Amino acid sequence: MKIRKDEKELLDSVERGEWVTIPDVREEARRYKKYAQATFRKDKRLNIRISEKDLTKLQKRALQEGLPYQTFISSILHKFITGQLKEKSP
Repeated sequence: MKIRKDEKELLDSVERGEWVTIPDVREEARRYKKYAQATFRKDKRLNIRISEKDLTKLQKRALQEGLPYQTFISSILHKFITGQLKEKSP
């Protein structure tokens, strides 16, 4: 059987043990489902100016979370205003 280069890279990665099982995949799926639902409920637009450096960092974190960066920013704001995200004490 012939496989493509990207398939070979993926297979090699799995065989090297670079993939890990998510401990509670159902809870993780619920979490991302909530993110997706929140994405579709948006009915207002917000334009803000932030530094390029901060935006780049936000985009990198969003990528790590597997989310579009605007959804990630919205999620952070939502968590903060609902008390799920707390400021660190000085």
